[in-house]
Formats: sequence, structure tokens, C-alpha cells
Amino acid sequence: MARRKQNGRFKKTTRRKSRKKQTNLTNLLVSGMVLNSITSNTMNTNLVEFVTGRVNGSYKPGSDGSTVITLPELLGAGPGGIGGNYGSGYSLGKVLTDNFKNNWMQLLTGVVIVPVAVRAVSKVIRKPVILPANRLLKQLDLGVKI
Repeated sequence: MARRKQNGRFKKTTRRKSRKKQTNLTNLLVSGMVLNSITSNTMNTNLVEFVTGRVNGSYKPGSDGSTVITLPELLGAGPGGIGGNYGSGYSLGKVLTDNFKNNWMQLLTGVVIVPVAVRAVSKVIRKPVILPANRLLKQLDLGVKI
């Protein structure tokens, strides 16, 4: 769009350059921490063990305890078939409910307080730490930022 200067001439305004989207490492870290909190407090195992099915170093889906739930167990690997294998008197809903009742405070902390705390800390350390680090990462052209 042209703009008229004081002397009557037109000056073209500069167009904004589109930048390549960068991956925010802080948001990835917070998302991982929240997801790990959810899996550890509802499935009674951490995120890596939930996805891989290797609880305490051994792969035994369905026979790793009635309160431990893994993804391979839910998908049908192991003796219980689809949905998993639980002890007598247990079902998937009962295990999730019991794990939630036992760990609701840690779940609340991991899902609500951790993101708020990270946001507050990142505001405090933005100028002395984050901005110089982002400049360095931009020079390295890694496509990520903090």
C-alpha cells in the first residue's frame, strides 16, 4: 500500500516477511511433564513405561500388577486380550478410579501447578537467560526456541 509523504511523494510500506515456524522447547517440556503426570497418576506407570510396556525393565503386559496399565496391555498384548488383564474384582474402570482416588493431589499438581509455575519462572528469567539463548539458537538455524 502506498503512503503519501509530506513532500507529496508516495512511499511504499515494507511488507512483513513470513518466518518459518519454530518449535518451542519450553512448551514441549511442559507438555511432556503434564502427560507424564497423567500417566503416572492414572495408569500407575511413567510415560515411557506406559508406551513401551516395559515396567521395571521387563515386558510383561497384563501380568505386571493389577493397578499398572500399559498401552500394549490396552491394545491386547498379553494374556488379558484387549483391555488388559486385572486381578479378581478389578476392571479397567475400577483400576483407573482407584489410581485417581489415590493420586488425585499429585495429578492436580502436575496438570495445573506445573504449567503455571513454568510460565511464572519463564517470565522472570526471560531477559537474562531466554532471549540470549534464543538469539544463539536463531544463529545456529536449528528451528527451535526456548
